[in-house]
Parts: sequence; C-alpha cells; structure tokens
Amino acid sequence: MTDQTNHSLSLANPDLPGLSLKQKIALILGLSGLMIMVLALLNTGLENTGLSLVIALILISLGTIVYANELYLNKSEGIKNDGVWFKSISSKGLLGWITGVLVTGFYIVLYFYPHLLGLGTGGNPNTGLVSLFDPLSKLLNGNPASQWFVYGTLYTVAILIFGYKFILKYKHNRYQQIRTISVMFFQLGFAFLIPEFMARLNSDSFYLPYSDLKNIWPLNYYNFEQYRIDGFINAGDFGLALLIFGIISIFIITPILTYKYGKRWYCSWVCGCGGLAETVGDPFRQLSDKRLFAWRVERWVIHSVLVFVVLMTTAVIFTYLGYDPDKYWLTRDMFLLLVALFLTLIFVLSMVFKRHELEKDARYGAIGYFVLIIGLILLYKFGGTDKIFLFEAESLRSTYGFLIGSIFSGVIGTGFYPIFGSRVWCRFGCPMAAILGFQQRLFSKFRITTNGGQCISCGNCSTYCEMGIDVRAYAQKGANIVRSSCVGCGICAAVCPRSVLKLENDTMNGRINSHDVLLGNDVDLMALVNQNSND
Repeated sequence: MTDQTNHSLSLANPDLPGLSLKQKIALILGLSGLMIMVLALLNTGLENTGLSLVIALILISLGTIVYANELYLNKSEGIKNDGVWFKSISSKGLLGWITGVLVTGFYIVLYFYPHLLGLGTGGNPNTGLVSLFDPLSKLLNGNPASQWFVYGTLYTVAILIFGYKFILKYKHNRYQQIRTISVMFFQLGFAFLIPEFMARLNSDSFYLPYSDLKNIWPLNYYNFEQYRIDGFINAGDFGLALLIFGIISIFIITPILTYKYGKRWYCSWVCGCGGLAETVGDPFRQLSDKRLFAWRVERWVIHSVLVFVVLMTTAVIFTYLGYDPDKYWLTRDMFLLLVALFLTLIFVLSMVFKRHELEKDARYGAIGYFVLIIGLILLYKFGGTDKIFLFEAESLRSTYGFLIGSIFSGVIGTGFYPIFGSRVWCRFGCPMAAILGFQQRLFSKFRITTNGGQCISCGNCSTYCEMGIDVRAYAQKGANIVRSSCVGCGICAAVCPRSVLKLENDTMNGRINSHDVLLGNDVDLMALVNQNSND
C-alpha cells in the first residue's frame, strides 16, 4: 500500500509530479548537445567541427522540443504556471542561483575574456568553442567565427526552441502565439541571417556597416558615429538608404506605430532582448520586483540612461561637424540649436496638452529637459573635435558601452534572469523602452481595459507581470492600465481565469481614468453609464 500520510492537501499542490521517461530522455539529449560544446571549449580536438556543431544544435533543439511536447501537449488548454514557486530553478532556489551564476559567468567571459572561448588573436586561428562555429560562420559571411557570431547563433537558437515551448504553453491564447512567432521571425531574419549575408557582400572596394537591422536608436547608439556615417555614405545608394531609413525610423515610423499599437509593437513583437525575455525568461517572469521602491528606482534609472544617451549621441555627432557655414549646411552651432528647439517643442507640447496625464511625472520631465539643455550649453562651451565636454569622445563612448551595453543589458539583464526576473534590462536600463513608454503614455491608442466586477483578486495578473506592475490594483477598481513600462505582452490577460483584462487599440478618450473609482453614493452611476455610452 502506498503511504499517503506525507502528501500535502493544499490546493497549490507542492507535491509536483516527477519527470516522465520522455522528459528524462529529452534532458539527456539536451545535455549531450551541451557536452559537445563543453568538449570543444576544452580543446579536446573534435575531428569534424562542422558536423559536431550540427549534432550539438540538433540534440539541444530536439531535447527542448521533446520535453515541451511531453509537458504541454497532453494537457488541456489554459493557464500553465503550475507550481512555479515550488521549483528550485524558478523560485530563487539553489538551481536558480547556480543557473544565474553560470549564465552570468558566460557573459563575463564573452564580453571581457573571449580568448577563453578560443577566439584567435593576432592572426592566430580560432580554437575551442569559437572554432566549433567556424564552418557555419564561413558558410554565412565568409569569415571565421567571432565571439559575437557564437553568441548570435546561440541566442537565435534559444529564442527559436524556447519560443516553440512558449507557443505550446499558451496554446489557448492566439495573441501569445502570434507575437512569439513574430519575435522568432525577426530574430532569425533581421538580427541573424540578413546581417551575416550583408557582411559577405563586403570587400576591399565595398564596405557597408551592418548590425541587427531591427535595432533603432537609441539601442544602436553607435549608428551615428563618424566611421559608420562614412561607411553608409561610401556604400552608395544602398548605404545612404539605410542611413535615411534609420533617421526616419526615429522621428516618423516609431511614433506612428506606437500611436497605433503602443510600445508592444517593438518590445513584445520585434525586439531581440524582449524576445529572449519572453521565451527563455518565461519561467522567471514572476520574480520581477513589484515593490513601490522598485518602481521609483525604475523611473529614475531608466530616464537617467535616456538623458545620457541623448546627450552622448548629440555630442558624438557634434565632434565631427564643421564650423564654417559656407562649407557645411549643418554646422555645429546649427545642430545644437536644432536639438535644443526639438527638445523644447516636445517639452512644451507635453506640458500644455498632456499635463493632466503626466501629473506628478511632470516635474521629472522638467528635470530631464533642463538637464539636457544644460548639457547642450556645456557642449557648446567645452566641446572640441575629439572631446565631449571635458572627456575624450572615445573614452565616454566606451564607458557607456561598457556600463550600459555590456554590464547592464548583458551580464545583469540576462544573466540574472533566475534572480531578478526576465525584464530587468527592459525595466531599468533600456533607453528605447523609455522613449516608447513616453510616447505610449501620452498619445498611444493602446490600453488594457479591465472589468472590475468580474475580478476575484486571485493575483495571477500581478504575479506574472514581468514589468513589476500591480495589475490587480487596476483590475479591482475597473481602471484602464496605461503605464509607460507596460510592454503589452498580454500575459496578465492570458493567466486571468475570469477574462477581466483585455488588450485594446481604441480611441484616445478614456485612456487614463484613475480617478473614476466607484465609491457607492459618491458617483452617479447612471450618469456615468450614459456618459460612457455616448463616448
């Protein structure tokens, strides 16, 4: 007779079932693929690196697919976040910390010690793990692999296979399936394959700067450095078209798409960082900090990063512009004046037409505006050919790349998934998220509507919000959710058992109604209903 005395009677069911035979086989397959890469890293002298890489990637992919099939295909449609707080890896347990340390260590080696991965320097051939990717790199771009090619390949494979797992998990929700397929498509095509093909076209007589084509300023803050501008211009019509498209994306395409769909068009449908967070990082979304303190820190940090990247980009362009208006139509003085006028226009329009929506945030916007203007004045007074303020231009750019591009977005943003949740970079550090969030808050048609009468206060929506938003507080009072940080992933709606939440692209009327809280006799209910009907 089986002993039932130690089994919990809790509805939360902490007695999680063990792994099935198929899941154990899947784990063996995946770990075998990883073992091949470890053997390559240790320079064990694999005979055929091309075949070894193919076998390793197939084993890792097959293991993940088999595991996901066994986990989700035999379950009915619906919420699939069972037992996340009882698993060591998804509840900051020992496995979670070990995973975080290992991934963080990989990022540190990738960014700062690539020779430990086998990257050849000084004309020496690649060895170790990097050499394992040489055949694929030569096939796509014609050159030996770099540490970034290794990373890009693993990054893309991770989004594809864990994206498949995500689709199975949320098979009851069409929106989740569509947006996951979207990020898989953009990562594979625009972030990986197309840039590699573009690199293959380069030669001694033709050079086109290439990178992740879906990155828009300020994510690609390096795009307006002089060497890249020169590269675009020297590449002829095609290079000039890419440069113009990059500028149009900032001032025209991005605001229009954000107006129609909110920041989710990029953060949840296109962005590679968001794609990794939504697929590989999905088991850790509940770990996002929901405290009010975290929200206050988030607003200060992310907007400080934005202010810095605006000043840095302006200063970088300033350093290679000329003085003489007879030779150049865009001089340094004219450029700084145009930037100041543009910032002033945005500030004035926001304060005049959107002051009610901004409320307390108005003073933060004012602080940011005046910091930028003061920065432009200092740049005008102290900027030189190779200097940004009193600092060397290259030194300031490399410092930003080190602190924000490497440490924040890579080491902390991804390596700490099992500790801080999957959207640390998006919440606290991404300047693109800050810009899109500003646009979304002020003039986007996107909002998440709530039906407070149906809310049972289960808390699923707040628990699984990776951006740290207390969604339940909005749902309980029936208020629309219009937050700068919301990336429109829709998981809050997907895990709601009562269909209280709905993602909508509606008119601008009634987007922000935090004061329309129904408090019995304080509100004329029929007048409010009739007003909403007329709207």
